[in-house]
Amino acid sequence: MSVTGSDLLGILAVGIVSVTALIAMLAGVFLKNSARLVMWLGLAGMAGAFAAAWGTYPSAGTAFGGMILAGGYASFFGMLILCAGILTFLLASDYLRKEGVEYPEFYVMVLFAVSGMMLMSAAADLIIVFLGLEIMSVSLYVLAGFMRRREKSIEASLKYFLLGAFATGFLLYGIALIYGTMGTTDLAGIALRFASAPPPSLFWVGAGLLLGGFAFKVGAVPFHMWVPDVYEGSPTPVSGIMSTGGKAAAFAAFLLVFVKSLGGGGAKVQTLLAIFAALSMVTGAVIAIAQKNLKRMLAYSSIAHAGYMLTGLAAANQLGESGVLYYLVAYTFMNIGTFGVISLIEQAEEKRLEFSDYAGLGLRQPFLGIVMSIFLFSLAGIPPLAGFFGKYYVFAAAVDAHMTWLAIVGVLASVVSVYYYLRVVVFMYFHEGPEGAEVISVPLLGSVALLLSAAGVVGIGVFPSSILSLTGWFF
Repeated sequence: MSVTGSDLLGILAVGIVSVTALIAMLAGVFLKNSARLVMWLGLAGMAGAFAAAWGTYPSAGTAFGGMILAGGYASFFGMLILCAGILTFLLASDYLRKEGVEYPEFYVMVLFAVSGMMLMSAAADLIIVFLGLEIMSVSLYVLAGFMRRREKSIEASLKYFLLGAFATGFLLYGIALIYGTMGTTDLAGIALRFASAPPPSLFWVGAGLLLGGFAFKVGAVPFHMWVPDVYEGSPTPVSGIMSTGGKAAAFAAFLLVFVKSLGGGGAKVQTLLAIFAALSMVTGAVIAIAQKNLKRMLAYSSIAHAGYMLTGLAAANQLGESGVLYYLVAYTFMNIGTFGVISLIEQAEEKRLEFSDYAGLGLRQPFLGIVMSIFLFSLAGIPPLAGFFGKYYVFAAAVDAHMTWLAIVGVLASVVSVYYYLRVVVFMYFHEGPEGAEVISVPLLGSVALLLSAAGVVGIGVFPSSILSLTGWFF
């Protein structure tokens, strides 16, 4: 297979990130005290990749013999994941310095993770799905244990690695069974064979294994047990990109395989997705109530939000599919913003992570109080913020697909979630903080990241059509 100019243009965005990661790695090896240089180099590379993704967005197609998607869907997810990466860089700088671990390797691994996420979301072949998944996963395993002198960080990395290896094994075995029954790993070829004749039962075994692998990556019940410990033990900016960029890449592949290729997978697959969605929404919402640690609360919240997004997948209609994409954009801004505020308030040795540590924060630090309130209100689904419209679209899709029971479960879970989100707001504005409490210095880069996140939450909430107009033609 010869490589053409259109092939290189199709992978320009992910190529820029990959080359930037390699250059940053060399800079970290040969230059002393290069963490700041590597950070700015990474930001420049991701900004250039964002421009490339934006430029290729209108021209949807494939590259490298139909193995990789170019433009359109791939560019949309590329821009979303790059936003998560850029915000993570801006928030991580002060956090790493505060924790005494500002090393260039952190930024290098984030760049590799971003490249894997982008590759996974641009896959037109199951082999590319696996390749992107492994690049992303290995990078996140390292990042989860980056605080190597902290027991919880080591525990998080080990748990994520062991459970992730099992999940990857299931996914790879599923790919092997699908290849054995369909004779190809190309998603377009699988779609043709799936539509022309009923697949053998062994194919459904492979699809089930694939479903389990994806459900693990998005943190859906019953494959969710790793989420709370990994989110709590990982460095806070890592928890942010893991819960947003990683989830976006996994849902992108989920949509490509089970919606674009298998047309929703049929009634049995849709019912199974609906069960996963209901269990995730209820489990995440209920268990989050009992949490005192904010990172663990957000971990269980992430499980519930995976359920909301799976509701759109289970509906298997255009509104559900567009709703999932809108939800992913909204979730990226509001969740990275929330973890960003936590990273600024958190002190060394995992201090200031409890609800009570936020007592009086809104009065002492108006800026942090306002942006945190915006993110929490959006996570709770309060209009007119982005989180409300994300939930509205996926629940409306469930009703249209005659899954009204699933929409009712989602609404009830969302009502329950209001308690633990607004509990933080109550502590910030209606509880008195300790006398002489330290005023937290908010760095410039962190302020920029929080303002961009808040603007994204408000902007796409007030103008939801701005995202729907970008995604409506994908399906």
